[in-house]
Amino acid sequence: MRLRSGVFASSCLLVEALGVALFLRGFFPLPVRSLPRREARGDPPAEPAPPGPGMVSNWTEIPSPLFKKVVIVLIDALRDDFVFGSKGKQFMPYTTQVVEKGTSYSFIAEVKPPTVTMPRIKALMTGSVPGFIDVIVNLNSPALLDDNLIWQAKTAGKRIIFYGDDTWVKLFPKHFVEYDGTTSFFVSDFTEVDDNVTRHLDRVLKREDWDLLILHYLGLDHIGHVTGPNSPLVGPKLREMDNILKKIHISLLSKEEASLPNLLVVCGDHGMSETGSHGGSSEGEVHTPLLFISSAFEKRSGPLAQPELVQQTDLASTLAVGLGLPISRNSVGNLILPVVGGKTMREQLRFVHLNGFQLSKLLQENTPAYEKDPGYEHFKIAEKSHGNWIKLYLEGNNSEILLNLGKKVLKQYLEALKTLSSSLSKQVAQYDMYSMMVGTVIIMEVLLLLLLSIPKALSSQAEFEVPLSPPLFSLLFYLMCLMLCAVHIIVCTSAESLCYFCSMSWLTAVGVMMLISALMCGILSAIAKIFENSRLPLKNPVVSSSSWSEIDVLILAGTIGHVLSLGASSFIEEEHQTWYFLINTLCLALCQELCRNNFLLKESDPQHSTTGKQNFDSIGEASEYKNIDIPAAGNLKLGKATSSAEFIKGSDKWISLASPWIILICCRLLRSLNQTGVQWAHRPDFGHWLTSSEHIAELSFLAAVSLLTIFFLVQRRCSLVSKIAMALGLLGVYSYRAAIGNVIFPWQHDSKDISKGITEARFVYVFVLGIVFTGTKDLLKSQVISADSSVKSTGLWEVYNGLVLLAALLFRPHNLPVLVFCLLIQTMMTRYIWRPLKFDAARITVMHYWFGQAFFYFQGNSNGIATVDVSAGFVGLESYVEIPAIFLTAFATYSGPLLWAIHLLCYLSSEVSRLKAQLVVLPGTMLV
Repeated sequence: MRLRSGVFASSCLLVEALGVALFLRGFFPLPVRSLPRREARGDPPAEPAPPGPGMVSNWTEIPSPLFKKVVIVLIDALRDDFVFGSKGKQFMPYTTQVVEKGTSYSFIAEVKPPTVTMPRIKALMTGSVPGFIDVIVNLNSPALLDDNLIWQAKTAGKRIIFYGDDTWVKLFPKHFVEYDGTTSFFVSDFTEVDDNVTRHLDRVLKREDWDLLILHYLGLDHIGHVTGPNSPLVGPKLREMDNILKKIHISLLSKEEASLPNLLVVCGDHGMSETGSHGGSSEGEVHTPLLFISSAFEKRSGPLAQPELVQQTDLASTLAVGLGLPISRNSVGNLILPVVGGKTMREQLRFVHLNGFQLSKLLQENTPAYEKDPGYEHFKIAEKSHGNWIKLYLEGNNSEILLNLGKKVLKQYLEALKTLSSSLSKQVAQYDMYSMMVGTVIIMEVLLLLLLSIPKALSSQAEFEVPLSPPLFSLLFYLMCLMLCAVHIIVCTSAESLCYFCSMSWLTAVGVMMLISALMCGILSAIAKIFENSRLPLKNPVVSSSSWSEIDVLILAGTIGHVLSLGASSFIEEEHQTWYFLINTLCLALCQELCRNNFLLKESDPQHSTTGKQNFDSIGEASEYKNIDIPAAGNLKLGKATSSAEFIKGSDKWISLASPWIILICCRLLRSLNQTGVQWAHRPDFGHWLTSSEHIAELSFLAAVSLLTIFFLVQRRCSLVSKIAMALGLLGVYSYRAAIGNVIFPWQHDSKDISKGITEARFVYVFVLGIVFTGTKDLLKSQVISADSSVKSTGLWEVYNGLVLLAALLFRPHNLPVLVFCLLIQTMMTRYIWRPLKFDAARITVMHYWFGQAFFYFQGNSNGIATVDVSAGFVGLESYVEIPAIFLTAFATYSGPLLWAIHLLCYLSSEVSRLKAQLVVLPGTMLV
């Protein structure tokens, strides 16, 4: 059976999507889970039974609350150094005073990736460790059905009030007696999003009809996204938060009763990277302050020690004990002991026993061999020692022995809790290996099949033969199906096998096995066809005996090497290094090729002559001009290709020779602009130097020069109207950045008049749409009215220029040189490398792909979500609009690869039109 190339490519794409989906389903770890929420509330465990007959503990209930009212102030993206560092002392004086000399306990909470808001709220309220799949649902958070602190509080009759990020309202619907949610995605809003929270404070602090108040402030996070952690806007925002904390603390102290004190908790959901974003695992993103402030604590004295490191998941267990609630069944957190350290020894032992019992129960439900776990063994030993302590206590022993034994038991419990929590947290990293392996096999088979069929797929008239009839492959097909089904049965019937692929119906699983077998038969058939063709007699030995050039070997080896490197996590984290190495090596190989063609290639070189004719003939076959006498044109082209003296004339020859070295210099400069990856992302770079407030004049000058250079590089391909639109649009880009305070005009001496720049950004959008519309009109004209390829080429270049203007608007000012060098390298490669060397479409396509990937990392991106510039999605928007925000964010993130991909289309279209124009005017051509 034969398939057209388009049908074959579409089928491969669908099968590839199936393999990727199956791999991702196995890759995202399954979270540790306990009973459903409706079954979570049960009788609490009693104290360990003391040894000996007739002795029973009389404490079987959940301990009473330790605090009357609890206020949680969650400041989004609050880094630990914003409170404990120099910025905290400068901008948060009241908080610093309470931390150093007040009745408080200070900790640094360690956050587990992904460091985005919704998974972190889950971790804070459930004590569990969310997986990376939660990043996907972060944009539209569903209701949280797991056992959590909010549900436990509501079930116990606690009255909860919430103001702030509406993610809480989506996660906990109908749990708050009063709430006011604000969207968290409109990052250009620094003030109103916090004012909507603070405006309720005076009224609610005077009331007595609530037990738990939660405030989630977003302004600091938004400032980080737009301007970074070193922005001059960070200080005033921290001072604003300090005043709010002061107001809340004073109000709680004034309303305390003799029976129970109140508690103020200050924390962050995640931190902030050096670029102001979050989502990754850098130190600034995973360390947040955690403060417990209450009159129940002892007043601090002496020098302040370094805050102790705790886990963010520990907050859920600690607050549950403080509010007199059961600990969430899915929690892997430990009780933060200093918070309850003022209670009696029996109460402290009761608290840690409840925590240990909950963790051991969760371990039993998720680990078959839980009895062999060190944490479980330690907990049983501590529980036995606890029983001995209770025996002494019930006997009325109040000696020093009882106190020392209590401290020993407490230490045993804490060690057991730490080990249990570690064991449970590690289970989050367990993957469904079987589903991942099946998905990987499908992906690799499709990629290999595409690789073997590339020569045929490049032709628009190509057909691919699918081997269905040969008996050999039919026998092989059935044998492979039987073998794979046997493997599937063995894996899925094993006692410890729990995987998604095994949960599928047998009919679906057999279908997947048949697909894998069919793909393998197709691969073997393609390989056999290649060997069969290699044994056929050669009609043109000169052409066939030509060997691959260094460029071909580099392209093949580099592509295969990059694919193999993705098998190691360290290479994925530092993938930018692979692309930097490949494009640098490519530039050196191009330099060698240019030197050979300029100085070493002789006119009489038969191999080069035949290769030139072969490349041209392949282009002629793909041409739509079927009525042109191609051989005549081919002979003329052959004469030009073999003339090395006329290869490049005049100064263009030396510019061509210098082009690879200029490109190398540009790439080296771009590498210094943005540090990326994981290991060295924290190191300072030129971008950090430019974005600091002390160098705004230098940044303004660089942005202005970059915008002028962009206009110079793109104006030659624009019509007169588009040139005017491009010039005004680039002026609007600078005006937008000046309006939001990133750059300044020469006559501007301060940045007091900072706005959202909505008018300026929309001014640019008008010109972007105008240029893109002009190009789209030409494209439609070339398809509907006339078949003139030059009109089509002009339309593509217009669309490309419009997208360049959009990228200039969305890029941060210090990244504008990335766009400049992108256009410069494309221009140099087109004029001085690709055309003189007469590379075919396949080589040029691979080079575009390589440079596109490199420019993705030149922008400062990485394979972690922390480098995604969310602020680009809100340029010109007054409020959060989902579709435009997603489109703008995606375009800004992937603008490097997109611009290179669109440039490939424009270049190939231009070359086809240029070739057709030459063929029409060639003497000796004959129109039929």
